[in-house]
Amino acid sequence: MSETEKLQKAIELTISAGYQINREAFEFLCLLSSTQDPTEIMAKVIQEIGVSKEKPVFIDRNFLEKMVKLPEPKKEEPTQFLEAPFQTPPEFYITESKRQLHPYAKEVESNIKILDDPASKISSSGAIEDYLEYFRDRFKRTEKLLRQRMDVKSAASIIDALKASANAKLKIIGMITEKREYQQKVLLTVEDLHANTTVLVPHDASSELMEKARLLMLDQVVCLSVVKTRSNLLIVEDIVLPDVAQKIPHKAPIPVYAVLTSDIHVGSIKFQKDAFNHFILWLNGKYGDEKMKELASYVKYVLIAGDIVDGIGIYPNQVKELAVKDAYGQYKLAAKYIEQIPDYIEVLIIPGNHDAPRKALPQPAISDAFLEILKESREVHSLGNPCLVSIHDVEVLLYHGRSLDDVISTVPGMSFNHPEKAMKLLLQSRHLAPIYGGKTMLSAESRDSLVIEHVPDIFHAGHVHVLGHCNYRGVLTVNSGAWQEQTDYMRRLGLVPTPGKVPLINLQTLEVTTLPFI
Repeated sequence: MSETEKLQKAIELTISAGYQINREAFEFLCLLSSTQDPTEIMAKVIQEIGVSKEKPVFIDRNFLEKMVKLPEPKKEEPTQFLEAPFQTPPEFYITESKRQLHPYAKEVESNIKILDDPASKISSSGAIEDYLEYFRDRFKRTEKLLRQRMDVKSAASIIDALKASANAKLKIIGMITEKREYQQKVLLTVEDLHANTTVLVPHDASSELMEKARLLMLDQVVCLSVVKTRSNLLIVEDIVLPDVAQKIPHKAPIPVYAVLTSDIHVGSIKFQKDAFNHFILWLNGKYGDEKMKELASYVKYVLIAGDIVDGIGIYPNQVKELAVKDAYGQYKLAAKYIEQIPDYIEVLIIPGNHDAPRKALPQPAISDAFLEILKESREVHSLGNPCLVSIHDVEVLLYHGRSLDDVISTVPGMSFNHPEKAMKLLLQSRHLAPIYGGKTMLSAESRDSLVIEHVPDIFHAGHVHVLGHCNYRGVLTVNSGAWQEQTDYMRRLGLVPTPGKVPLINLQTLEVTTLPFI
């Protein structure tokens, strides 16, 4: 076995045990490998760490020197050993090579604008009146979006529709408060600011109309084309969603790339640390083939859509699957990974439901108390969930995606296997979390900041741990997967994650490249 192969075997043993070595330690191990077996050395080190109170993630040279003794150079050749050529470390090691890298993105000045961060304006007291105001605001702002359509401008109020003569055809705008499907019919209760009524999608409706009706969600605001009957019942002839118009997306003037990722879940025993190590190495130009390394040189932004850590008490029996059982320890460990992202790459972070801020949407940014260690080593942009940002002129809606649980569990045809379809439904609804009272907690703010008033160029979410993307009417819609294996809780839900796969976006073309790190 060659010296390089011995070193590779030693580092593989180290990584599989959950540790990495820094540059100085690796150089020292290279020196030792000329006279000693590096695998035996690292096995001894790992054993020593196992019985010690402190469990360092990164093994430094001082720790190695305590475990082994560097042999004296031969007197007749005092410099021969020290002048031995340095071995370039294999590409998947978490260490620094001596080869000088000149990434394109390092010479590019960053261009970040925070267009909207609603979590910075949280004001709810939780009173009943706040919830009434919240839903009134949702209705008014979604109604305004609907009335921008030429075919909805003349929509009547529900009161006027009920006063209309029999067989009159008209349009109303309402929020769906109840939905029942039976005998191939769909019965809806809708209300506006002044009245409510019952509408019926009949059994002889077209298949297209019936499909639209089945995809409707509670608390969604829509326009209905109806026919007045002799009673107060209204028969639905068509359903018009607020939807997004076809758009020409903004694009960066130069070829810079953005990595979209989420759901790292540091602190979980299911966290794919080896794959995430590969990812960090790739960002540093030290993992993958030449093509992958070339792509890495264009990365200017890393956008993390929540669940940086696994948190505490998030799901039943979670404690059995925790490697780190306190939130501060989890964020401290996460910082060790994120701080290794090159300084010229801008890192934007929003929270998820596993993170430290409150769970109700909108979520405030992760506080400095948890990110303090990370911010000591590098700059990060910590924003609320959701938020709208511009990176190199491309507008990105960042949202963790908690409401995808509600959409997938209540809307026919939706599944965890294709999260982009559920995200498309949110775009059509022009709302990030239309369903109230499900798994998604909503704060009763005076302004419903989850209404999608400004249509982004990229809609980025996570949460469901499955990679998926599509282009809907000019909006690149991406769910960025995860870095966590299937937990027992996921298995009970029937959720099969796709960890270790990263969507890379060319901001000049909005093309998506999926990179595997597992």
